[in-house]
Amino acid sequence: MGTESSVSTATVSADGAEIPALGFGTARMTGDECRQAVERALEVGYRHVDTAQLYDNESAVGDAIAASTVDRNDVFVVTKVHPDNAAREDVLESTRTSLERLGLTTVDLLLLHAPSDEVPLEETLSAMNELQDEGSVDHVGVSNFPVEALDRARELSDTPIVANQVKYHPYHHQPELLEYCVEHDVCLTAYSPLAEGAVPGDDRLGEIGDRYGKSAAQVALRWLVQQPMVAAIPKAASPAHVETNADVFDFELDPAEMDAVADLGDGRWSALVSKLGLR
Repeated sequence: MGTESSVSTATVSADGAEIPALGFGTARMTGDECRQAVERALEVGYRHVDTAQLYDNESAVGDAIAASTVDRNDVFVVTKVHPDNAAREDVLESTRTSLERLGLTTVDLLLLHAPSDEVPLEETLSAMNELQDEGSVDHVGVSNFPVEALDRARELSDTPIVANQVKYHPYHHQPELLEYCVEHDVCLTAYSPLAEGAVPGDDRLGEIGDRYGKSAAQVALRWLVQQPMVAAIPKAASPAHVETNADVFDFELDPAEMDAVADLGDGRWSALVSKLGLR
């Protein structure tokens, strides 16, 4: 179906980082289920794999990468520092442990999983920058950061904050955050892009998909990756869903269809489109 070439070449350029626009999410998957799913994802062309200390599956992800015939340098690997590990020494130690679990010497992107209420952000980012200096991390970013916190993170980090991973899907818009990311060269990585299973049964998305021979889920993913500075990391356990989620680069939604998907939310996305001149 031509999935591999299209998935592996579509990227978001974010302040020096080239982030594959469609990644594979692994939240709530562990053990053999996770390993097999990641192996299949790599087989069909995903080149962006997302994990986290919180997920307890870094070893399974690492095993899948090691077993794959895909060159390690072609896989963009993301993991996240648990908020409980936000203190300097904990950032350093936990990230090195993550690398051991993954079986890697470097991760492409290290995120702070969420803001910490206990540790100053400056301390955490300084440690993440230190890991970059030693070559353990290529790029740094954050997750679950609102605009104000993201702006502060960019001020405090010695290196670019290249991504902010947040919940973002057709029913849950974050237009102010997207506007900020577009203006400041930050990738908005959408987790839960299929709204935790709600999207596939949406008749309105299904009607749009019928015009292209696509499913409701594929329409939602296309809506995401067609936006500027947006990447998406759908999770799928079944081989069939792993494959069909990847098959979203052989069609394009027209402006009316993009608006129709956005209308499933609160309507603010369409206003942003006009403001930024994204037509």
